Amino acid sequence: MNIGVGKDLSIRELAGRIRSVVGYEGELVFDSSRPDGTPRKLVDAGRLYGLGWRPSISLDEGIRQTYAWYLRHVAGP
Repeated sequence: MNIGVGKDLSIRELAGRIRSVVGYEGELVFDSSRPDGTPRKLVDAGRLYGLGWRPSISLDEGIRQTYAWYLRHVAGP
């Protein structure tokens, strides 16, 4: 099940957050002359919030945890 939290951010903002977590110091380059995909993917979480659900971790913490998992299980020692 894909659950949103009712907040939107751009691919540029998401890439910047990931860049920060992984420690990438290079430049991020975007070609806005070639847009691709859906411009916005904001999911309405109103019904879930109405049932009392709230996200248990922030997006930034989720990125950190996912990257730590990747380092342990995929990238290897």
